[in-house]
Formats: sequence, C-alpha cells, structure tokens
Amino acid sequence: MRVRVGTFNVENLFARFRFRSDFSLPDGESGIWTIDNTKFAPFSDKHHRITAQALGAIRADILGLQEIENLTTLRRFLRQFKHFMPNGGYPYQILIDGNDPRLIDVALISQYPLGTIRTHQFELAPNGNPIFSRDCLEVEVRLPNGKPLTVFVNHFKSMMRDRQETMATRHVQATRVAEILQERFGPDPGQANWVVVGDLNDYLPSEGLEPLLEQPWLENVMNRLPPDERWTHYFARGNKYNQLDYVLVSRAIAQANPDARPEIERRGLPQRARRFQERRFGGVGLNQPKASDHCPVGIELEI
Repeated sequence: MRVRVGTFNVENLFARFRFRSDFSLPDGESGIWTIDNTKFAPFSDKHHRITAQALGAIRADILGLQEIENLTTLRRFLRQFKHFMPNGGYPYQILIDGNDPRLIDVALISQYPLGTIRTHQFELAPNGNPIFSRDCLEVEVRLPNGKPLTVFVNHFKSMMRDRQETMATRHVQATRVAEILQERFGPDPGQANWVVVGDLNDYLPSEGLEPLLEQPWLENVMNRLPPDERWTHYFARGNKYNQLDYVLVSRAIAQANPDARPEIERRGLPQRARRFQERRFGGVGLNQPKASDHCPVGIELEI
C-alpha cells in the first residue's frame, strides 16, 4: 500500500500562558500564585493557522513532529485546525515528555493505529547525561495491509552555541540511533520496514551525523533531490539556507521505491526567506507570523 511519511519541526508549538510584563507577586509571597489573582494573556495562536496549513499541505499519513509542548497542546492544535488536516485529521497521537529543559518534545501523529511504543529518553552517555536532548521516540504503526512499519522520531542537539562545539553530542546521538536499529532488527536492519525522521540539527557534510547516515543498510532519501533543492531551514542570522530535516528509510523500503522523491513545503516560511519566490500562505509576514523556521517534508512510499 501507498503511505505518505513525513517530518515537521513546528517551532515552539506552545499553549501556555504568558504573564504580562507588569505582573508581580504581593510583598512577602513566594513564587506560587493562585490563578484568580494573576494577570495573564493567553498565548496568541495567530501563527498556528499557518503552521496547520503547512502541516496539512504535506498530506502525510504518518508525521513525526518536533518542538511540541505536550500531548494536550498537540491535541488542541489538531482539533482546532482539523479543517486543514488530510482525510479529516489524525486520530492517533503519541508524545512522551522528554529531556528538554524548554519542554519541547517529539511526537508522532498518524491516520493508522499505533502498536508498541518505546522511549529512549532514559539512556545515558558515559558522562552521565541523557544521550538524547529530547528523545528517540520509537512507534510501531499498524498499517491496514498488515505489514509492520516502525517510525523513529528524533530531534538532535541544536547547533545554537556553536556547530563544532555541539558536534560531539550529535555524534553520540547518531551512533545510538544506529545501534537501536540493529538491536531492534538484527545485524542487517535494512531488511525490515522502518523510517527515521526528524530534525537532526546539522547539515552535510557532518561528522556528527556520519555514524547514522553512512550505514549501508539505509538511504537518506533527501539526497534524491538536487543539492540546491534540499534545504529545509532558513536561519535569518547570516541568511543561511540548510537541510536540517531528514527522512531515512531502510534498504528494503528504498529498493521498493526507487523513484520516490521527498517533497518540501516552503509556503509557510517568512517573506524574508527570499530564496523561495513562490506565493506564501495567506497572512505570512516578513518575519512573523509564519508556519515555522523549518519546512515540513513528506514522501510517498510503497510499504
């Protein structure tokens, strides 16, 4: 059967309250307050409509997501913007709170039922720190044709401080994902049906991503696009366009889909990303509002 699989870093999909700048606690009180006495402004969801349009436009049956606050937020988002979603929406969603101090997590939404779900957030590196900045969320999707498909959703360590300074962390994460695949499917994981998706937070060539991307039993299908068409992220500082988002498929899936090519949805990018010259979604501004600083990616595969 044909299945569309994708990934999208939705950039801080929050539904939390932002307290007004003039809010302060009464003298002598601690940092705990009652909501009745608090001045607050609800988080504006103006840009969420554009995020939903971009998400829906990729038409994925199974979609890995990054930077979601929690499962309640995700469900509220999907419910509020259901009219943008393909085939009436995503009845199956999973998110497990992970390791990020900003409370951004990875998630998976699907139009097909979910089976076994595993988290890898508790695995530790030799220095005692968690291996995964967020998680490597492992989800078995039960396709209607009865064939198994396991999806691994990732969001690797950011390059925010410095690319080289953070490279070692991504190297550890990439190594561990490759090990997980071998633990799950044997010494030759390429024979099984699985997909690794996510924001790997680095562009090629990358020493940090080599332990995963250079495995002979998978294919980075983003490389099926011409080099100048692979970019999925716009960074205003320095006016940089890079590919940070990946779809990696097992050798079995790659061989069964020799002509499949990923699609990148860029209409939600801010107007300042001038390399993309096509018409944006309605309401997209020069800087804000926008769908995200990342583009959703999807690919249709025969499983």
